Amino acid sequence: MGCLFRLGCLTLLVIAAVVGWFTRDRWLPEPYRTRFSSTPPAATWQPLSDAGAARTKEALDRLSQPRGPVFETLSGADVASYAFKQLAQRLPGSADSVEARVVNDRISMRAVVNTSDIRGLGAVGAMLGNREHVELTGTIRVAKPGLGEFQVQEAKIRGLAIPHGMISTLLRSVDRGPKHEGVAADAMPLPLPQYVGDIRVANGKITLYKNVK
Repeated sequence: MGCLFRLGCLTLLVIAAVVGWFTRDRWLPEPYRTRFSSTPPAATWQPLSDAGAARTKEALDRLSQPRGPVFETLSGADVASYAFKQLAQRLPGSADSVEARVVNDRISMRAVVNTSDIRGLGAVGAMLGNREHVELTGTIRVAKPGLGEFQVQEAKIRGLAIPHGMISTLLRSVDRGPKHEGVAADAMPLPLPQYVGDIRVANGKITLYKNVK
């Protein structure tokens, strides 16, 4: 009986520990909830930063040196600031409050835009107010030497997802820059230095590789 009693107590302790772990958000102090959480905190939107763009420019300058590194890894926020400051110049003049974030291997940009600048959305357009958030999410890649592209995989207006087939229509409406041969219809061109051979995004970091050919 003593053995059974001890086994019963051990079982109860295990059950109590499991229940306690899965209900920790109810009783743990806030600092410990974050520390022991199995879900990483969501990346926050950040305004485009001149300092971040400058750090990326400095990294590119190092890559350009003959004896410089063959790659540079920067925070997603820094590279997004550099890239999206160029992309922001292609948006309508009504666009403001441009922000960016990086989640895992995808980059997002959003801005507030006059809906009168957005055409071809059909029934979706009828549900919009005068000014709405336009959010674009996708990846950055090198299309050819000297030219990258921000390929849009998801688009939202006021939080409403736009069907993928309409993304090219949306981009044609909001992209005010010149067209570039070799850039996909669902992408926005991004000028790059000739010596950048590859761009990879992972875990919120972006690595720029030198073209060593």
